Amino acid sequence: MTRIVGLETSDIRFPTSLSLDGSDAMNPDPDYSAAYVRVVTDAEDDIEGHAFVFTIGRGNDVQVSAISALADHLADRELEPLLDDMGAIWRELVGDSQLRWLGPEKGVMHMAIGAVVNALWDIKAKRAGLPLWQLLARMSPEELVSLVDFRYLTNALTPDEALGILRAAEPGRARREAELIETGYPAYTTTPGWLGYSDEKLARLCREAVADGFGQVKLKVGANLDDDIRRLRIAREVCGAGFPIAIDANQRWEVAEAIAWVRALAEFDPAWIEEPTSPDDVLGHAEIARAVAPVPVATGEMAQSRVVFKQLLQARAIEVVQIDAVRVAGVNENIANLLLAAKFGVRVCPHAGGVGLCEAVQHLSMFDFVAVSGTKKGRVIEYVDHLHEHFVNPTVVRDGAYQAPLAPGAGMEMRAASRAAHERQGARVAS
Repeated sequence: MTRIVGLETSDIRFPTSLSLDGSDAMNPDPDYSAAYVRVVTDAEDDIEGHAFVFTIGRGNDVQVSAISALADHLADRELEPLLDDMGAIWRELVGDSQLRWLGPEKGVMHMAIGAVVNALWDIKAKRAGLPLWQLLARMSPEELVSLVDFRYLTNALTPDEALGILRAAEPGRARREAELIETGYPAYTTTPGWLGYSDEKLARLCREAVADGFGQVKLKVGANLDDDIRRLRIAREVCGAGFPIAIDANQRWEVAEAIAWVRALAEFDPAWIEEPTSPDDVLGHAEIARAVAPVPVATGEMAQSRVVFKQLLQARAIEVVQIDAVRVAGVNENIANLLLAAKFGVRVCPHAGGVGLCEAVQHLSMFDFVAVSGTKKGRVIEYVDHLHEHFVNPTVVRDGAYQAPLAPGAGMEMRAASRAAHERQGARVAS
């Protein structure tokens, strides 16, 4: 049997604020960062689990400390029983009453649990010799349901309903898996739209996005209405009438302000308005959605748990679910979010605007297509052309589509040289 030796954590930061990559109305100077974790074992095959929590700089050390606080749950444990019952280890970590008090099931500690859970999934996929999306997509409906904690969900989604959704998608799995490998999964790009970019750079990057085959671009908005009108006019002129251009306010507005602002931008036919207000304000999102229709409302990258997604869907507050690979407690909770979206018939277009997020979240959308929703209609994964070179298996986007990764693992492993070059503090081992 293999034993877990401990967790090794690293505070990794990239100075993206120098070029204003990632800048928006709420985050003007982000430094894309990763609170990184390795699950280290005594395995003869040297397989390790790699994962991270994405941050934008200061506070990364707090997130690293939160991951380290989970070491006692794993140190000197046999690995195989954990991998055989990933639902049980998820419940154990989330159920730690003293750590749970810091949430519950939200915030820094919940995200730390997600990093550890995702690192275990990385090991499980590597041992199976499969990319994570394929590992998940080949599990039985019963196995998938066992991964999900349905506590707090059953007034919207029961285990039997989830089982029905997964069983209904079973017949076409093999065909959809082959299709995914052949044609990939549609992407959209936020690269042109960072708020700190000049008008000239915006126009150039929009032209490049269209030429590269992307079917949608996204612009950051919310700092100044006149600037937003000018920038959207440039994007519309470059991309052409009818080309989808989404807008993203990154939680900038009050509810009434959001309604007025989106109405002022409606002439540019936004594909959606993303994060118009506080991510916790379910009723505010519902009010905005009613007032700005037919412009769809999208949110989820900062939604702290499956419970928030449940309420957003129950309140008909969003038409686009934007899961994030590292905001909630890992793969298990995102399976719950995908099942909720399928139950309510709402499309999923994940957030991936940060270091490593493209590499991570593509697996969840591809699993969703093969084994949950069975469709790519109206669905796109965000793509940002930053920092992919630092990953062992970087995302490949061709002709505006994510190419299905085939390397074993969850896709979150960063190159050792990159970790060493961008580490803020020495690696810490918690055991």
